[in-house]
This record gives sequence, C-alpha cells and structure tokens, in this order.
Amino acid sequence: MNSFLVIEHILRNRVDFFDEVRNGDDLSAKIRDMLISSCMFFALYGLVMGYSNSWMQSLSSAVKLPVLFLITLVICLPTLYFFNLLFGSKLTLPQTLALILTAITVTAVLTLSFAPISLFFWLTAPNYQFFKLLNVGILTLTGFFGLTFLVQGMRYVQREGRSVRTIILWMWILVYGFVGTQMAWTLRPFFGAPELPFQLFRQFGGNFYVNVMESFFLLLSGLL
Repeated sequence: MNSFLVIEHILRNRVDFFDEVRNGDDLSAKIRDMLISSCMFFALYGLVMGYSNSWMQSLSSAVKLPVLFLITLVICLPTLYFFNLLFGSKLTLPQTLALILTAITVTAVLTLSFAPISLFFWLTAPNYQFFKLLNVGILTLTGFFGLTFLVQGMRYVQREGRSVRTIILWMWILVYGFVGTQMAWTLRPFFGAPELPFQLFRQFGGNFYVNVMESFFLLLSGLL
C-alpha cells in the first residue's frame, strides 16, 4: 500500500482495516506506511506552526512535531501492551503498535487539514497569543478524534473481556495525554514569539497548562 493512501484506507474502510490488524495481515507494511505518512503530515503542519517566528523556527517545528509524537509513542507503548497482556489480551506488540499508529495517523491528517485555517489567521490577524491557543486547540481536537479510532480499534480487535481492558485503555489515554503535553513542553518552542530571536530549545521550568492559561488571560486582557 502506498504510504500516503493508508489514511484513506483507514478512514473509508476502518472495519476492514481493523480486521486486517486482528488477522495480522501485512502489519509491518502498515506500520511503515503509517509512520511515514504521519511524520510527513506533522512535519508539514510544523512548518505552519513555526511561521510566527522565522523560517528557522518553521524548519525546527517541522522536525520537532513528528519527534514529539514518536517519543510519546515509544514511552507509552509498553504500558498499554503489558497491561493488556496482564489482563488476558492476545494482541501482539505489532498489533498494539499498529492500533496506536492508527490514532496517530488520523490525528496527523486531521491536523494537517487545519493548516490553511491556522495560516490564514496568522496572516490576517497576527496575534501571537491567539495563534498559540488556536494551534493548541487544533491539536487537542484532532488528538481526541484520533484517539477515538484507537478505542474503536481496540474494541473491534478484542471482543472478549472488553470491559476491564476498556478501563485500562482510557487510563492509558490519560497517561498518553500527560506524557505528550510534558514532552511538548520539554521540546518547546514550537511557535516562537515574533519579537524573540530563534531558539531551538528553551530552559526547563514552568508548566504547559500554566502557560496555556497565561496565554488565554493575555489574549482576554488584550480584547477588553
């Protein structure tokens, strides 16, 4: 399967796709295609995210956004696999990886679909705090819809003992979200204020959630 057609297969024929994962059909190719396509989609969106600062920030964000999702995947994959195994799951590690990558790939393509909107708002109303909150909102929304594919896939592939493993899955999703936001904070900046010089990384300190709230109140105070 072409790497950039895998997302169409997932969106148009998700039941068939989940069937193939459950049966272990060509998992290595599916994993490869999803990795390539999701990294490309995130890289393209990263170019838009960094546009608020400079072309160097755009290139930096184009690299860091795919890295963010890949590192979060590597950190969180063992937890989901071994806890499912503990409670009787018959899913193999490649099957678990394929299902998580399904969520990431859907997130990536939905995120990329918002790129023209994000760029439009920056070009027509270049407010840095609004731009940052807009992109955080986009990634939160697309991440939510992406993870619904993981939930659907897990329920379809594992038809026995679903109640306990569904609880485990939702707990894992919370962990995945916290790890992802902390990793995003560690790899920052992804945007870069227009008046600041380009920085590849910033010093440790602060908190993602506090920073988002500060941006919200700064934006609100500017509107009042």
